[in-house]
Amino acid sequence: MREWFGLVARLVTGGVWIVAGALKLPDPYESVRAVRAYDLLPESIVPTVGHLLPVLEVVVGLALVLGVLTRGAAAVSALLFLAFIIGIASAWARGLQIDCGCFGGGGFEEGAASQYPWEIARDVGLLALSLLLVWSRSTRLALDSALFRRTTSTSTTREA
Repeated sequence: MREWFGLVARLVTGGVWIVAGALKLPDPYESVRAVRAYDLLPESIVPTVGHLLPVLEVVVGLALVLGVLTRGAAAVSALLFLAFIIGIASAWARGLQIDCGCFGGGGFEEGAASQYPWEIARDVGLLALSLLLVWSRSTRLALDSALFRRTTSTSTTREA
């Protein structure tokens, strides 16, 4: 049963990453604007983060959905969700009114703070699923099980 729950966790979390990244890929400058709106990173790295983040999201999502390098992808997923939770909480604490940019968009948005509790709760749930995958040995229908089969070897010892 636990392996089936792991499959659901992989598909949900991976699906969210694929959608989030894919929606940002067509307009990388919007993604840069979203990163800039948080006012947390030095301006010199904002464009790089804004351009690479959607690609990373899609790659992590595909790895999770396919079950390839699942534990590593889940660890990256967990770190990203933790960073997003901190970013949204920081924006909220500083009184910023910005679209989280989670699924495209970004920048100033009137009344955006009313969405912060929901966005944080969503990301905490997805963080929990990611951590579950980090600690899971295996999940159903994962390519990991086909690519990295565990073999047990039996050795015989000869006495001289």
